[in-house]
Amino acid sequence: MNFKGIARIVGIALLLEACFMLPGMLLSLWDGEPDVALAYLATEVIVLAVGGALFLWGRNARGAFYEQEGFVATSLSWIALSVLGCLPFVFSGQIPSYVDALFEMVSGFTTTGASILTDVEAMSRGLLLWRSASHWIGGMGILVFLLAVTPAGGGYTMHLLRAESPGPSVGKLTPRMGQTTKILYGMYIVLTIVNLLFLLAGGMPMFDAVCTALGTAGTGGFGIKADSMASYSPYIQNVTTVFMLIFGVNFTVYYMIVLRRFSAALMDEELRLYLGVFALSTAGIAWNIRSMYATLEETVRHAAFQVSTIMTTTGYATTDFDLWPSFSKGILLMLMLLGACAGSTGGGLKMARVLLLMKNLHRSVRRSLHPNTVRVVKVNGEPVSEWVLSNANAYVTAYCVMLMGSYLLVSLDGFSIEANISAVFSCFNNIGPGFAEVGPTLSFAGYSAFSKIILTLDMLFGRLEIFPMLVLFSRHTWKRSL
Repeated sequence: MNFKGIARIVGIALLLEACFMLPGMLLSLWDGEPDVALAYLATEVIVLAVGGALFLWGRNARGAFYEQEGFVATSLSWIALSVLGCLPFVFSGQIPSYVDALFEMVSGFTTTGASILTDVEAMSRGLLLWRSASHWIGGMGILVFLLAVTPAGGGYTMHLLRAESPGPSVGKLTPRMGQTTKILYGMYIVLTIVNLLFLLAGGMPMFDAVCTALGTAGTGGFGIKADSMASYSPYIQNVTTVFMLIFGVNFTVYYMIVLRRFSAALMDEELRLYLGVFALSTAGIAWNIRSMYATLEETVRHAAFQVSTIMTTTGYATTDFDLWPSFSKGILLMLMLLGACAGSTGGGLKMARVLLLMKNLHRSVRRSLHPNTVRVVKVNGEPVSEWVLSNANAYVTAYCVMLMGSYLLVSLDGFSIEANISAVFSCFNNIGPGFAEVGPTLSFAGYSAFSKIILTLDMLFGRLEIFPMLVLFSRHTWKRSL
């Protein structure tokens, strides 16, 4: 195990985190909140000290850096960012419980949006900005940003990108992976700015627009108001619906559009499945809730918004969908599992993986009828390797086992079945709100510290797609290092 190489990466990630904290600290000073600014300052000192020490120790790292190191470095970076990133909440006293603060921070970085806050509007603007910024950082990935601004040598790049990027496989936009990360973050920044401008054009206050744009881009969903997005205008809600969908699309599609390969972008099978699920789900829910709202426009707006926010795993809300009929809530629960596209900022199983599983199932059925027939699974006309198919099957197996185990553990708190199932689905798929006691108008504050730790781990496992985190718990990982 290349410990020095891993330490170098974790150290740089922490140094970058210290930089991202600066806007929140400056805003706290601007708002005349010295206690929050001091909490930031104390955190900055700790983060810089730990990050600097790790970087200095690992700066002259030598030796090979394999996929195992990539998984360990990625997992430890995300854990370190969360463990130290939550300190401003604790030091300021606005979230005095460390477990609660850690839950909130992991929820931010993993773009989950689940919260333990019962009165979000009572929190200082400086800390609210850090909550929303954590979504933006985690959406594309802190290590992808690291690779974009400080490309690592020695074969680090592909292993880190594979460990952090969502989806069944990672492809290159250009022959050089370092250039690929720059393109990804370039598109991410441009789309975030465009979203911000549309929100400002609708009369949204600057602070609200910045936090909303950061949360939408990262498909995170931390609201800065108690009612999430319900009090904003229909224009703002519609803009957010569209941009949540945009950020749920594989960024490779946008790269093809930039290259003017429009037909290839529009014919992408995952994109068509994604948009088809959105359209059908919106239509089904709108029909089911048509009697609950005064006009057709309001009905479709709420239906489209909630479908968009759940399937992209953003987690904003314009209405209390926990009051919707069972059919509509069933659709939303299904969307929690499916998620957005691979290579996007969304969570869930990913449409690409669902597409692979469906095609592989179809092949298995055909094989049972014609055993001697050789069939290859293809996506967008290209054959899919058996390794990718095997990996997708293994992922789903681990996914189901972990969902069931987490559900049993959080059930010890005595909440309703609906609440526990949706809480686990919500956290593992990085969605945010659930149903019943963890519905869109409520929070996760009622769960015990033990359950919050389980759900915190679920968020990390879900965002990093299980395997990088599992590597940390494998004795073979450390046995080989001794």
